[in-house]
Amino acid sequence: MHTDSSIAKPSVESFEAIIVGGGMVGTALCALLAQAGMQVALVEAKPAPLSLEDATSQLPAPRVSALTPVSQRLLTHLGAWPAMQKTRVTPYQGMQVWDAEGSGEIAFSADEAGVAVLGHIVENAVTLAALNSQVVGHPNVTPFFGARLQALQRASSPTSKPASSGDWLILDDGRQLHAPLIIAADGAHSVLREMAGIEVASDDMQQEAVVTTVMCAKSHGGAARQAFIDGRPLAFLPLTVEGNDHYCSIVWSTTPEHAAELSELPSQALGEALERAFGHRLGEVTVCDKAHRFPLVQRHARHYVQPHFALVGDAAHSIHPLAGQGVNLGLMDAAVLAEEVVHAWQRGAPWGELSTLRRYERRRRFDNSAMLGLMKGFKVLFGSHDPALTLARNLGMSGMNQLVPLKRVLMRQATGERGRLPLSCR
Repeated sequence: MHTDSSIAKPSVESFEAIIVGGGMVGTALCALLAQAGMQVALVEAKPAPLSLEDATSQLPAPRVSALTPVSQRLLTHLGAWPAMQKTRVTPYQGMQVWDAEGSGEIAFSADEAGVAVLGHIVENAVTLAALNSQVVGHPNVTPFFGARLQALQRASSPTSKPASSGDWLILDDGRQLHAPLIIAADGAHSVLREMAGIEVASDDMQQEAVVTTVMCAKSHGGAARQAFIDGRPLAFLPLTVEGNDHYCSIVWSTTPEHAAELSELPSQALGEALERAFGHRLGEVTVCDKAHRFPLVQRHARHYVQPHFALVGDAAHSIHPLAGQGVNLGLMDAAVLAEEVVHAWQRGAPWGELSTLRRYERRRRFDNSAMLGLMKGFKVLFGSHDPALTLARNLGMSGMNQLVPLKRVLMRQATGERGRLPLSCR
């Protein structure tokens, strides 16, 4: 049998870490590792990185996040925040939450919390584009855009090379990538997590989120607002576009049937429905974009790590958007994992071994579990139609509104001011 020796076999490209998923969390982690000096591969299915020019060329995108001051400090450390500030970043100093089924209402302010702002509402596209500017072209980053996974080959596989440690990724074009550490940052439906055989506990919230961008007759005044309507939270999150503070991003978590109805309404009818549901607090509502909807499922991976393998962000946990904490949890995952990995790498220790990765898991799993549990509790509390529970929650909200010291503690927790940004990112 004749073999054509001129046909080259795919070569193996080696890195110190490979990150699969070029979203906000994966790109932030890539920047952290690269800035520390590690050689990193970033594998992303989308064909090209999003630029800030593209991210801000139109009206605000429907998907936004409420970035905490701690996340802001991390993004500042990475060099992304100044670019974000020059585009569309909306600080909010106040927050109002009320129960539309009763009289309970609570208001928070940055002054009461003793902080400058409670957070910033930022389009996910803006955050991602600013992070892309820190990794695309970085000498320590090799990007693989437009690349899809074909297989994960583990070091323990009988057919794998007896390398000093590490796993291989095989891409759909035949390229092979090797590293002592492979990180799945490819979202809630992580293909890489499935390849690794990590099980996930799922909790279908039996809701869908409807998101869009609107313009209101009244200024948002730098406040985020949220109403609980028959157990279906409706949030008006402040956006400022070229000095115009009448824009808001809408997130209405509701039943699948109601979400389908809302998404099929003409723009004027949808605006009127939002205005009525929100008690006309911001006056007439004009819808600026189509309504998008997506199912709400909370997920939590049984394990975050395996030898030479780790999960971060939505690949490890996905959360109800009620408190806007999803990306903040993911960014803290990235910061903690980077700190543990870089510390091991700098002292010559095996940074992909389980002993190193388990320190990351221990530091992050408790906080993530607590937030997942809190969001589930809120859904139960505000979704109940029991008269006694309705009365109790309204009295509780109104009573808490008078207890400024307690509110201050809660706000500092919610803004992350009591959280710990890893030393390497301060």
